[in-house]
Amino acid sequence: MKTFRIQTTVRNQLVDITAQVSDALKQSGIAEGVITVFCPHTTAAITINENADPDVCRDWVENLNRLVPAGQPYYRHGEGNSDSHVKSSIVGVSEQIIVEDGILVLGTWQSIYFAEFDGPRTRSIHVVIMGK
Repeated sequence: MKTFRIQTTVRNQLVDITAQVSDALKQSGIAEGVITVFCPHTTAAITINENADPDVCRDWVENLNRLVPAGQPYYRHGEGNSDSHVKSSIVGVSEQIIVEDGILVLGTWQSIYFAEFDGPRTRSIHVVIMGK
């Protein structure tokens, strides 16, 4: 398992981690298999989305905030980050990506993103690669 850390800068944010995941793959020497990217945090997530137009990430964050707004009186969790826990569960804490010829099999416009919902924070991301 390879672990790397990232620093987020705002409460809700997508951070492109494709380069770090690719580096972990290269260091492993695995040519064919599956890579799992896992986030061990209850107020964050991992997702795959478009990397070409930054408005996609902004729209994603804005609309998720509309769907699950912060600071609602109906939240019972007392830390003020109930929306962050809900967002993490909706998006999910891991992604699996196929590895072929030593590279990540992603679509032309796809990148792997760390989704922060309770930042700014320093976060850990775990990468496990299975294959040959």
